[in-house]
Amino acid sequence: MTSPVIHRVRTLDLAVRSVAWRFAEERHAEIAAHFAEKQRERPKIWNGRVLLGRDAVFTDGRLAATYFETDFASFLAWRDWGFPDPAVFNGFGMGALRTSDGAFVMGEMAQHTANAGRIYFPSGTPDLDDVNDGTLDIPGSVVREIAEETGLTAADYTAEADWHCVVSGRAIAMIQVLNLDVPGDEARARIEANLAREAEPELSAIHLVRDMGDLRPSMPRFVTAFVERQFASR
Repeated sequence: MTSPVIHRVRTLDLAVRSVAWRFAEERHAEIAAHFAEKQRERPKIWNGRVLLGRDAVFTDGRLAATYFETDFASFLAWRDWGFPDPAVFNGFGMGALRTSDGAFVMGEMAQHTANAGRIYFPSGTPDLDDVNDGTLDIPGSVVREIAEETGLTAADYTAEADWHCVVSGRAIAMIQVLNLDVPGDEARARIEANLAREAEPELSAIHLVRDMGDLRPSMPRFVTAFVERQFASR
């Protein structure tokens, strides 16, 4: 398996276009059956509209790509069936919350989600709420996902200028380091208090990562690669 590659960029140029996805059209019946099975396993997942990418190019500190709209069922089938259309990628933003004492704040996905038990930075597959004047707004998506998952707002952290784009298979995680002015224990307590107020939070637990340790098997390869590189650079 190929190791993830990390590109450091300043500019995200992500156009949203109307594209007919042949995979979704030609395998519609199979996709519907697959999604029905997944809903039986996790009734809370729903078939909303999401955005997937194609034609990614990294040049001179810039990532350019085209995004198109599809439904979550088609995305889920494409992912679960081993990415049968290799021209498409899942490109999404992630907020790497880093505390004043050097810990990364990560969330464990709740059992009702499609990624139950996996440990991530706050993130989500882009959807139509992230489109602004024909462009995919990944910075805005990161702010929104952090607020939804943790209760933290943009006033709680300082965003670094660079994006660390981790390419792993058919995923591109666009990760931005967000520096919190509080230590890890305080950040975790605040987020846990927010989760306790929610009827059905997306996260089931909060982890502070200062080294990979036993969390590595539960973390996607692109997250593992990024965290390990961050620790190695210190």
